[in-house]
Amino acid sequence: FQEKLERPYAKPSREEQARILEKLNEAEAFETFLQTKFVGQKRFSLEGGESTITALDEILQMAANDGMQEVAIGMAHRGRLNVLTNVAGKTYGQVFKEFEGNTDTSTVQGSGDVKYHLGTEGVFTNLEGKQVKVSLAANPSHLETVNPVLEGIVRAKIDRLDTINDNIFPVLPVLIHGDAAFAGQGVVPEVLNMSQLRGYKVGGTINIIINNQVGFTTPPGESRSTTYATDVAKGYQAPIFHVNGDDPEAVFHVAQLAFEFRKEFKKDVVIDIVCYRRRGHNEGDDPSMTQP
Repeated sequence: FQEKLERPYAKPSREEQARILEKLNEAEAFETFLQTKFVGQKRFSLEGGESTITALDEILQMAANDGMQEVAIGMAHRGRLNVLTNVAGKTYGQVFKEFEGNTDTSTVQGSGDVKYHLGTEGVFTNLEGKQVKVSLAANPSHLETVNPVLEGIVRAKIDRLDTINDNIFPVLPVLIHGDAAFAGQGVVPEVLNMSQLRGYKVGGTINIIINNQVGFTTPPGESRSTTYATDVAKGYQAPIFHVNGDDPEAVFHVAQLAFEFRKEFKKDVVIDIVCYRRRGHNEGDDPSMTQP
């Protein structure tokens, strides 16, 4: 870390800067369109934390270059629609259809689930033309409850590839958290605690926190007893990067570091993207009642 952080790091190349801008534009334009077309509909937008897409894109770029089999993502609902379309390859058309409320005719009374709980599978192609599978696990709302589910999915995939005895972990788990839930839900330290156990380990997880500094309506000082949302990870010797969400180049750099750390040491790493939340908790908020 001294080698990587204590000296000025090279700025992203012109091609990388163009890619960062392209991903930010995609994230921003998608949210702006939804806000204009489906006013007041719940979607838990990523606005204020769009650089999360930059981090995910760079992790996938590196995973494809590294010849990994798959990147499996688990997350709560904040920013999920953006990740589905701009990272995991779900089409915009499918998402707009869900907003218009078209029911699934193959079920008795529609799907019964909401658009920001659904998962998907796709293929990511990087700038060099290399591909890696990408999947997003479905998460029926209980925020961090998806964590052990995703780790189980990843471990099963690694077991089927039968590379674990060679200490090779070709499926990369990425968990995306909210700051209040990461500090507040007991399942988080439970999953961290299992991360190095023989029967459960997956070669390290990249944890990304979309830290918009408010949990539904609760400011940090009212929701946890520690300074940082990430302090629970200190007990597991996981390196924690706090990065400014308004500096996408720094987020890009930290995503590279996190990927390299996980590859080298096969342990968990945490990226804390400190950002904000532009449209309240779920776009239908009344600012006199919920934290703006």
